[in-house]
Amino acid sequence: MTIIEQLISFILHIDKHLIEIIDFFGVWSYVILFLIVFVETGIVIFPFLPGDSLLFAASALAAAGAFHIALLVLVFFIAAVVGDTVNYHIGQKVGTSLGNSRHFGKWINREKMQKAEEFFNRHGGKTIIIARFMPFIRTFIPFVAGASRMQYRYFLTFNIIGAGLWVGLCTMAGYFFGNIPIVKKNFSTVFVLIIFVSLLPAIVTYAKGQIEKRKPEKK
Repeated sequence: MTIIEQLISFILHIDKHLIEIIDFFGVWSYVILFLIVFVETGIVIFPFLPGDSLLFAASALAAAGAFHIALLVLVFFIAAVVGDTVNYHIGQKVGTSLGNSRHFGKWINREKMQKAEEFFNRHGGKTIIIARFMPFIRTFIPFVAGASRMQYRYFLTFNIIGAGLWVGLCTMAGYFFGNIPIVKKNFSTVFVLIIFVSLLPAIVTYAKGQIEKRKPEKK
C-alpha cells in the first residue's frame, strides 16, 4: 500500500485507526492527536493531514469513554493556536519565497497557495476564522498572513477565535452525534461529507470567480 493509499485509508477509517492508536499508546494518544493537528495547521507542506474528521472521530470516541472530552478539547485548541502561530512566523520569516525554494518548493501546492492569497486579500483578517473550516486553505492562510506582515496581535486575536470556534463546533458535533447508530455505521460516508462541506465555501468562491471571468467586459 502506497503512502497516499495509507493516508486515504487513515482519513476514511480514522475511527478504527484511532482505536488502534489508543490501544497501543494509551494516554500518549493525546500527544499524537496534538501533533497531527499541530502539523496540519502549522507546517505549510502538510495540508493533507486530517483535521475536521479527526476532531469529529476523536470526540465521538470520547463520548464512548475512550478520551476525556474536556482534555481533548484543550489539546486540540492549544494545537490549533500554536500551529497557526508557528505557521504565521514561518511565513513572516521566509515569505512566499519558500514556494520557490529548490528543497521545499516541490512540496508546496502553488495553486492552493495562490488561492489562499486571493482569499486572504479578499476577506482580510476574518479570513483567519473562515479558513479554519476549509481544508488545505487553513494550512496556507497563517503562512500568507505572516508573509503579508499582518500585525501579530491582530492575527493572534483571529487565531484564538477561529481555533475556539473550529475545535468547539467539530468536537461537540462528534461528541453528541458521533455515536448515533446510523452515523456510527456510516463513518466513512460521514467523513466524506464533512470534507465536502468543508470544501464547499472554496468551491463556491472558485465558481463565482470563474463566472466573473467569463462575463463580458462593460464598454
